[in-house]
Amino acid sequence: MTAPVLAARDVHKTYRLGRQEIPVLRGVDLAIERGEIVALLGASGAGKSTLLHVLGLLDPPTRGEVLYDGEPVHDLSIRERARLRHDHTGFVFQFYHLIPELTALQNVLLARMMTDSVTRYWRGRRAARRAATELLERVGLGERLRHRPTELSGGERQRVAIARALLAEPRVILADEPTGNLDSATAEGVIELMFELQRERAVAFALVTHDERLAARADRIVRLHDGVVVG
Repeated sequence: MTAPVLAARDVHKTYRLGRQEIPVLRGVDLAIERGEIVALLGASGAGKSTLLHVLGLLDPPTRGEVLYDGEPVHDLSIRERARLRHDHTGFVFQFYHLIPELTALQNVLLARMMTDSVTRYWRGRRAARRAATELLERVGLGERLRHRPTELSGGERQRVAIARALLAEPRVILADEPTGNLDSATAEGVIELMFELQRERAVAFALVTHDERLAARADRIVRLHDGVVVG
């Protein structure tokens, strides 16, 4: 039996504020299969974004473990976790996180620039540029390669962010409110794009969302309440 591409086992996350401990995740179990789209729903403060950060190795769990392709990852070195995160997982956020001084193409290439050594990037720069250009063309921005974020609409910025997330050919994309900053018509286009890419590339998605239209199209809905999976 093939292991899930991403899993959490009894994951707890507690933050400390002075002498006070604030539990956010209270024993989450979750498995995401290859090519599956999972929508994470819950009220504000339920722990959805925190869970995404723990799954993406941006924040360690207080207790429990995260597994990539069936293998626990938190005993790896910081460098090994960073490389694994880059190769295995892509991120899409509500507010895009694009660098305003860079073009769309440069923003997509940025992840490769930051994770490769100078020598490695220089050797593979032509292939990386070609792959980034093809991704931007695939998401409908072939004519906008040299435009900066201020010259793009909200939907176009999110498409740049999706292309950036796909450049390393990840197994899973973690998306935190990917349509939360978009009007309904633009959001519909971004939703359709994500589902097309999922079918084409068999990449899994874990989507934190309040968008019921998006959740309804997922393969599975996972609901969190007070840091616990309730359905």
